Amino acid sequence: MILALIIFIITYVLMLVLQKYRPWIALSSAAVFIALGLFGVYNFTIFTALNAVDYNVLMMIGGTMGIVTLFIESKMPARLAEMLISKVPNVKWAVTVLALFAGVVSAFVDNVATVLMVAPIGLAISKKLKVSPVPVLIAIAVSSNLQGAATLVGDTTSILLGGYAEMNFLDFFWMKGKPGIFWGVELGAIASIFVLLFLFRKENQGVSAEVETEVTDYFPSFLMIGTVVLLIIASFLPEPTSAVLQTIYSLRSGLICLILCLIGIIRSCIIKKSGETFKQVWDELDKDTLLLLFGLFIVIEGIKTAGVIDAVADLFYKVSGDNPFLLYTLIVFASVILSAFIDNIPYVATMLPVVSSIAALMNGGAGMEPYVFYFGLLTGATLGGNLTPIGASANIAAIGILRKNGETVSLKDFLRIGVPFTLFAVLVGYVFIWLVWGM
Repeated sequence: MILALIIFIITYVLMLVLQKYRPWIALSSAAVFIALGLFGVYNFTIFTALNAVDYNVLMMIGGTMGIVTLFIESKMPARLAEMLISKVPNVKWAVTVLALFAGVVSAFVDNVATVLMVAPIGLAISKKLKVSPVPVLIAIAVSSNLQGAATLVGDTTSILLGGYAEMNFLDFFWMKGKPGIFWGVELGAIASIFVLLFLFRKENQGVSAEVETEVTDYFPSFLMIGTVVLLIIASFLPEPTSAVLQTIYSLRSGLICLILCLIGIIRSCIIKKSGETFKQVWDELDKDTLLLLFGLFIVIEGIKTAGVIDAVADLFYKVSGDNPFLLYTLIVFASVILSAFIDNIPYVATMLPVVSSIAALMNGGAGMEPYVFYFGLLTGATLGGNLTPIGASANIAAIGILRKNGETVSLKDFLRIGVPFTLFAVLVGYVFIWLVWGM
């Protein structure tokens, strides 16, 4: 176990220090665990390693990314944002509405993609109204991070939870007769409205905006809607008895996202009479995240086989005792703090099996349902990234856009919005989840 723990710690440290090479570090670590299995150190074969990879999750992420690329290219998000801004009375409400819009979009679209599609509108509005774009884009980024946990397809971490806990699209809204994590996130979003209105309380300049963007293609919008509808329908399909059909059934969500993505790409290529769209989608596909997750699935299975997961679970259990509320609190706020400095994707991927093992130890070893801990983990890890500029990829993307436009973003600029936004949203979600799932 000690050897596996050392390898994992080295892997994590290298991923933190050499972020550009994270996928290759994870894949190399996975290769080390496979090699240790071949040499008989652990009962870990190549088949075990490959079987540990959640291909459904990878296909969902890849397919969703492709559909998002087509959706952004159609200019539908830009038009929707302009329509919203044209209805508000002043800058304070314009920033708040734009941030909320980014949040709603990010419930169905990757957070970074959301920032990339909404940020140009924020820049244009800031320029037109002669206000600094820095707080505007920071508000967009932190709101995107909040809503990413609302649905199954909202963020990579949500997809990871859905795959691990076998949750379907509807489970995020209503599960086992109780409100799902979606409602905790939305209550946090409502709390964030008051935070943003307070932070921008002095920006009372009038707004005069027009709806100028023309949607070039409505088909990607139908693809986005179709993805959600089909994921919902798929959640009601009965599990087949045939082994072959069971394999397809286990991959159904990923297949839906991937097939709809391919339909959109092929249609666009036929219309343009070229392979330009395929190249564009391929170029914008976040291959690093997919490779990183592929490697992490194997690494996590490796440390699980070596007994590291159980040992960490025992440590958490010793700290919290047989007190579910104390454990839940520890998971939420430890996740907030850690995710402020480390990427939440490898963190959530690592912690899901830990949380599951801890839940099994509760009630004197009788165990308890892990959902309150799962939701606490996702809430803390998703929102914790808003505490610092480097805590989430969406924050880094927003700051990069600002710098390209000649703006300087100080730590103070970010903390002024990120800290109160995070604290209010986390506390509201924290209380709601415990009242619904922990009591």
